[in-house]
Amino acid sequence: MSKRLDRFADSISRFHARLGSAVAWLTLAMVLVGAYNAAGRYLGRFTGWQLSSNAYLELQWYLFSMVFLLGAANALERGAHVRVDVLYGRLSPRAQAWIDFVGALVFLLPFAAFGAFMALPTVRNSWRVLEGSPDPGGLPRYPIKTVIPIAFALLFLQGIAEAIKSWRRARTSEGPTPEAEVGHGL
Repeated sequence: MSKRLDRFADSISRFHARLGSAVAWLTLAMVLVGAYNAAGRYLGRFTGWQLSSNAYLELQWYLFSMVFLLGAANALERGAHVRVDVLYGRLSPRAQAWIDFVGALVFLLPFAAFGAFMALPTVRNSWRVLEGSPDPGGLPRYPIKTVIPIAFALLFLQGIAEAIKSWRRARTSEGPTPEAEVGHGL
């Protein structure tokens, strides 16, 4: 059973490592759209042409939202998340693993489940009315709102993987270090 849990956690981490690579491309797209928006506004003043629009501005905002939301699970997988380190860094690796395990069970997993649960009514309503932008020429809002519960579900899955890895490290002083685990450094 332990080997199956380890494989499950490793497969979740590998998935989020690949997702993180895809999100990096979204970051590039966001920068390119933002550069186009800035150049279009600047050139539009001199040429009299409308080179930018609300759709492009909202696309940039949507891409940023996707980078932030979909990158959260990958940040957790890579250990790049925010950690309040008052005493943690001074503890043994085994004690750190126990803190990570308990933190995942008590804080991370309930937070991710609550976030997904609370987002669902808003997303459902947005799809029901096919919510659009209040700005002329803007993009529909319901697709981007759908990313919110998906992101919390992905964070929940990575939280399970992190809890399994922390449990493994806490149970043995010879367990792998977080840097040596699958997906890190990709």
